[in-house]
Amino acid sequence: MRFEGRVALVTGASRGIGSATAIKLAGEGADVAVHYVRSAKPAEAVCEEIRALGRSAIAFQADIADRRAVNEMVAQATAALGPIELLVNNAGDVGNMDFDQLTPEHWDRIIGINLTGPFNVIWAVKDGMAQQKFGRIVNVSSIAALAPRPNQFAYAAAKAGVISFTKSACEPLAKHNVRVNSLAPGAIDTDMIHEVSPEMLEHLRSTTPLQRLGTPDEMANVIAFLLSEESSYMTGSTVIASGGRVLFP
Repeated sequence: MRFEGRVALVTGASRGIGSATAIKLAGEGADVAVHYVRSAKPAEAVCEEIRALGRSAIAFQADIADRRAVNEMVAQATAALGPIELLVNNAGDVGNMDFDQLTPEHWDRIIGINLTGPFNVIWAVKDGMAQQKFGRIVNVSSIAALAPRPNQFAYAAAKAGVISFTKSACEPLAKHNVRVNSLAPGAIDTDMIHEVSPEMLEHLRSTTPLQRLGTPDEMANVIAFLLSEESSYMTGSTVIASGGRVLFP
């Protein structure tokens, strides 16, 4: 198993890509810290699935935009499971809002969750990874970072920042045997995407060359690859998994 004996932290792991990833890593040998913001029961259900696989799992609540809360979560997870070796920064919020309606408060919140949040978590684990001379990090971005998104202004800017952050962090982390890559998913069949209208959902399908939505399990497979030694010569990279939809605005 690729992650036998490793300890992973997956943010936003109570549903969607995060829960699929947490279960995937556990299925390949990792113990998992399952982060959530509000969904305590779904997070505990993910933990139960992981325990059924014979691995340890504990759910931790934190607002990742809150640096103190993140530091406390990482400290508690490390005390309970051991030093964090695998990190998946998946927690996020789209926050659709037309450009003319965008407020500074909305901007601050979306940037806080999607860009400052991953920074907070990486800063909380990087020294431990450097000390143990091992770490693997995947930051979940979005294809929204790669094309104009006037109704996702803050979200697109934050996710573009995640890609840039990933590139810039790879060199200083590499000297400690810590690799950091990112994933830019397209339209994925999660609870979040079903908040849009049926017409928009059909548009997303029809403008994707593969003519379907991606699945959380497909994204978890890519994340697991980036965390594994199968991607041992990759750092600072962004993998696009969009069914070809990145070709379209």
